[in-house]
Amino acid sequence: MPVKNIVTRQKVTAQKLQRAKELRREMTPAEKILWEELRANKLGVHFRRQQVIQGFIVDFYCHKSALVVEVDGDIHDLQKEEDERREKVLSTLGLRIVRFGNDEVMRDLSAVVGRIKAYL
Repeated sequence: MPVKNIVTRQKVTAQKLQRAKELRREMTPAEKILWEELRANKLGVHFRRQQVIQGFIVDFYCHKSALVVEVDGDIHDLQKEEDERREKVLSTLGLRIVRFGNDEVMRDLSAVVGRIKAYL
C-alpha cells in the first residue's frame, strides 16, 4: 500500500534543498547509469532522484511503491551506524529500502533493475 504524503508538505531547509540539487548535478557514474533505467517511468512508475525525506536525501524514490533505492559507494563502509539509523527512520514511515553497491550497478545492471522491478 503506498505511503501518503511522505514528500509533500514537509519542511525542507534551504541548505538541504541546495545539497539535493548539487547531488543531482554531481551523480556518481553508478547513479547516472541506474538513473537512465529508472527515469521517465521506464519501469512503469515515477522515480525521483536525490529526494529529501525527513531530512535525509535518498538517491532514488518511488512514492507509488514506497520504495527507496540507494546506491552505496565505499564511504558507506565507514558510516554503517548512520545508514542503520537512517533506514530505521525511513522504515517507520512505511518505506522499503533496497541498497546496491556502486560495483554491483556497474557490473550487473540488469540484475539490479530486475531486483528493483521485484520490489515494485
